[in-house]
Amino acid sequence: MVEIKNLHLSLVGGAGPVNILRGVDLNVRAGETISILGPSGAGKTTLLMALSGLENPTSGLVRVAGVDLTGINEDGLARFRRAHIGIVFQSFHLVPTMTALENVALPLEFAEADDPAGQARAALQKTGLGDRLNHFPGELSGGEQQRVALARAFVVKPSLLLADEPTGNLDRETGLIVMDLLFDLQKEHGTTLVLVTHDEALAERCDRSVQMIDGKLHEMDGVVT
Repeated sequence: MVEIKNLHLSLVGGAGPVNILRGVDLNVRAGETISILGPSGAGKTTLLMALSGLENPTSGLVRVAGVDLTGINEDGLARFRRAHIGIVFQSFHLVPTMTALENVALPLEFAEADDPAGQARAALQKTGLGDRLNHFPGELSGGEQQRVALARAFVVKPSLLLADEPTGNLDRETGLIVMDLLFDLQKEHGTTLVLVTHDEALAERCDRSVQMIDGKLHEMDGVVT
């Protein structure tokens, strides 16, 4: 599902170019769950952005579902994300002026899917929010907002889900509930999961864990090859 080879990514800062990813190699099988651990600033989020096509690598290969993302223009990348990739962020990123139902239906409307409202309603019911369909994000708790975000990510049945510290803004108990839901949905859909987290207990729930240190990935017992 994921093939990354010798990935380098530099961003220009006030003091000049900053090398964030320094030759990353990673393969992830379809349906596999993998966690990425590492300190802040190590490049974990940047790697997810490259995997989703939201950041352009300086050099190297990023292939997802057999498609080389480095050779696609912005419109093509947007269509690819819509068809294949779900993203869950730490900060929810819901549209504040839309209800839970409208937020979840939005990607379906972009994809011109049949009955987006009906599909969104079913997705929210799976997350236990069937009675909160018409509530706006500001009327929901943090845990409820993240469940809406999960429903939105899974409603398009992505082949790859990227989750960036999805429990980072939640208390421990709420975070565990959200992650139970995430893994339940992942198993139900057979989705490949790449999870960035600081929580080692959470990382252990994945099939495999890697560490990112200074822009490079390492298996827990050696360098990723």
